[in-house]
Amino acid sequence: MINKVVNHAEEAIRDIPDHAVLMVGGFGLSGIPENCLKALLKKGIKGLTCISNNAGVDDFGIGLLLKTRQVKKMISSYVGENEEFERQLLSGELEVELIPQGTLAERIRAGGAGIPAFFTPAGVGTEVAQGKETRSFDGKVYLMEKWLRADYSLVKAWKGDKLGNLIYRGTARNFNPMMAAAGTVTIAEVEELVEPGELDPNTIHTPGIYVHRIFKGVNYEKRIEQRTVSNLKI
Repeated sequence: MINKVVNHAEEAIRDIPDHAVLMVGGFGLSGIPENCLKALLKKGIKGLTCISNNAGVDDFGIGLLLKTRQVKKMISSYVGENEEFERQLLSGELEVELIPQGTLAERIRAGGAGIPAFFTPAGVGTEVAQGKETRSFDGKVYLMEKWLRADYSLVKAWKGDKLGNLIYRGTARNFNPMMAAAGTVTIAEVEELVEPGELDPNTIHTPGIYVHRIFKGVNYEKRIEQRTVSNLKI
């Protein structure tokens, strides 16, 4: 049995170099690899390209790496919660590729499935289509989009075993599973790490064959972008 377990985030990201392409799991701030992001911040890796649904917020998630100028390019679909991101974008400090969310998800899924390109109607006739091939199928124009792959995929799951099998909860399933399949090296942090055989095979979302390193994360904050509280009395 291959030993995939590492002791902590610092050990898990030990060989990520400057200028690496990273996929960072999560949806908003849900299901993001908090420990790995903090370890990257501490290590001071520069020139990163981050593929993520979002850019975090100013003081959390990928926002921590943006603040220290460790990210040179963001490939995302939603960036509206981060003022530092906006400032760097408008000043030209940060290269940004904004992608429709469904297209982003499918490009990542295609990367994991070994499909180099596909056609979609999303983005036809907009800035998204600039420089890309289009074709007509049954009288409708479609845009060719290429797969996305990464040097390292950083994902976060609720529970995993020492073989790397993963189970996600809630919206953490939106991007983490497909990113786990699309990285040359996939690093998983989990809230609960169990022995092989303890997970019900029918509940596993990411098979261990996709995961290269796994560790039990600590001190999860699990923030949300906006908290709305009603003062209505019933």
